[in-house]
Amino acid sequence: MILCGIIFVLERIRLLVGVDVDHVNAGHDALGQRERCDRKKSGRLSFGRVCIPVAVWMIISSHITVQVAGAVDWRELASLPDAEGFAGAFAGVSHDVLIVAGGANFPDKKPWEGGTKVWSDTIYALERPDAEWKIVGRLPRPLGYGISVSYKQNVICVGGSNADGHYSESFRLRLVENSLNKIELKIEPLPSLPITIANACGAIVGDTLYVAGGQQHPDSPMTLTNAWMMDLSSPEPRWREIEPLPTCGRMLSVAASFDGTFVLIGGVDLKISDDGKAVRVYLSDAYRYRNGPGWQRLPDVPHPVAAAPSPAPADASGVYLLGVDDGTQVGVAPDQHRGFRSTIAYFDFGMNQWRIQGAVAEPRVTVPCVQWNDRAAGADVWVIPSGEKRPGVRSPKVWLMTIGSGASQ
Repeated sequence: MILCGIIFVLERIRLLVGVDVDHVNAGHDALGQRERCDRKKSGRLSFGRVCIPVAVWMIISSHITVQVAGAVDWRELASLPDAEGFAGAFAGVSHDVLIVAGGANFPDKKPWEGGTKVWSDTIYALERPDAEWKIVGRLPRPLGYGISVSYKQNVICVGGSNADGHYSESFRLRLVENSLNKIELKIEPLPSLPITIANACGAIVGDTLYVAGGQQHPDSPMTLTNAWMMDLSSPEPRWREIEPLPTCGRMLSVAASFDGTFVLIGGVDLKISDDGKAVRVYLSDAYRYRNGPGWQRLPDVPHPVAAAPSPAPADASGVYLLGVDDGTQVGVAPDQHRGFRSTIAYFDFGMNQWRIQGAVAEPRVTVPCVQWNDRAAGADVWVIPSGEKRPGVRSPKVWLMTIGSGASQ
């Protein structure tokens, strides 16, 4: 189809400028003779020599762009069976079932009305995109704002917080078939991090889980520069600290996995102001990490990035940021907040550049993003379960995203 399009455009150009396409490839001497005989025709030839290659390049470039980042479609799934919804939940896939666990909300009053944040321990499951949510268990304690990833039918959960503080524990959630042929939930411990951590980010690269940044304590005046990795395929997995984050510490960053590397984007650092209070500094820098070479700087995002759905979706050519808190409404009264940035920023690794690639259906932050398989459609999809729609306000809505050419992490 592309070749036919190129031939069609070339033929149209030939008719318009009176140039036989074969003459474009003629040697310099033949062209020189034509120029001496007829300068007007030479001008037409010169136009053809420039116009035709440009036309071909425009067609090919246009096609490549479509293949690099397909159109994004959104579909709403059944909402979580909680009136408020949750920010900072854990989520992943086990036994091909979508799992969402924990998180926090303000069930009685909003924070500006004196409400208290309440953490959840409920574990929900969705068997397929057209199903309804079921409660399948409870976490060992109410917990949220940790890291969660899917790995070989396990939901790996790391760190997190609740009203009592931050935690270092890691564990996995998995659905298994018992002796009665019924599916039941198991919670199994994994090695704890060396320190307590919340508001960090992480992603799976092959068999390796990477964790980066965050805060060690709820009242920490600074963010962490620490980063760790753990080989989940090892018979005895353990955490190993890697090179610290470049430039500064950060929390609420976005992680992704692309082409065998760990990708870290944006986040929020903390600085102490003149009055001694910690002030947020919104970041737009981006990096990729490969075991051995270490951290490599990528082009900055065109705007600050914080708390976007993470791990971020990726396709064969790049990574998608699905709406973000860009810091432009810091200090805005809660009832005046317009919600978070809805545009999708796409980083094309081949072109080494960012571009806008559509918009999210309803922007949510402080929320996981889960790759799932829609068996009915025979395609991988990405799910954003619940999340924060503006400061202090959650949403129970669950959105499914499909990338035109399919996505893989």
